[in-house]
Amino acid sequence: MTTLLNEQIETGDVIEVIRGADVVSALVLLAADEAVILDACDGSTPFVLKRDELTEYRKFVPSA
Repeated sequence: MTTLLNEQIETGDVIEVIRGADVVSALVLLAADEAVILDACDGSTPFVLKRDELTEYRKFVPSA
């Protein structure tokens, strides 16, 4: 698995973001022009981040 910094986010991607004081891995449920809906897959409610709040994230890409 490769980690890309600040790569274009699309629906279905797995990314790592900072949420509060924690680093969270999340599945991108919906990627729109202005916001993304993320699911941390931990039983909590999915959350929304505006695109301008995504200043730092890592996108996981499976290796070939």
